[in-house]
Amino acid sequence: MSIWSRISAALSALSQGQSLSDVFDQLRAPPERTVAFAIAVIALGAKMAKADGRVTRDEVVAFRDVFQIAQKDEAGAARVFDMARQDVAGYQEYALKIKRMFATDSTTLCDLMEGLFHIAMADGFYHPGENEFLEEVSRIFGQTEAQFQALRARFVPDAPQDPYTVLGVPSDMPLPDIRKVWRQLVRDTHPDAMIARGVPEEAIRLAEKKMIDINRAWDEINNARVA
Repeated sequence: MSIWSRISAALSALSQGQSLSDVFDQLRAPPERTVAFAIAVIALGAKMAKADGRVTRDEVVAFRDVFQIAQKDEAGAARVFDMARQDVAGYQEYALKIKRMFATDSTTLCDLMEGLFHIAMADGFYHPGENEFLEEVSRIFGQTEAQFQALRARFVPDAPQDPYTVLGVPSDMPLPDIRKVWRQLVRDTHPDAMIARGVPEEAIRLAEKKMIDINRAWDEINNARVA
């Protein structure tokens, strides 16, 4: 059964009068967490689309890019998007429920933020409303300012492209300690590790950009220190 079939089943299980935000209270354990992850990215992405006042074709394509949505599954993804867009619940309520669902695994919440940044930048413009949205979601998720700035540095072209910011480390940290941080990020970004913590196989391409970014940052720091 594809993840989109499982998403449809989860939505069908909602009782009359329940909204999409209620689905996060019902999907707390594996393998349902992979379904919850996909719904969370699409649902928060739909809420974020309101932040800049428009839904562009590029943002829709970005959903397909993150999840490799087959044509036959597009209707299921669109249903989640529309339910979230029409839900009266605010995005803060969504974020709080998602935070509770992944409370023991902050790395998965970082994976989710990766997907949201990817969607935010799909049209090539980082709207101030999107920044405010993502900053608030990051805060609700319990991320540090350094973690948020690391994501922003990697995705937003006009953000400072400092390699230390990308790795989330201070510039005066000893090189051996930076190496440990880099190696941990590489381990966390491995597809097997991502699948193990609930990221759907369909969304593993999120790891490709992150691996490139963190390796480039490490190489830049290492080369500068040993030169």
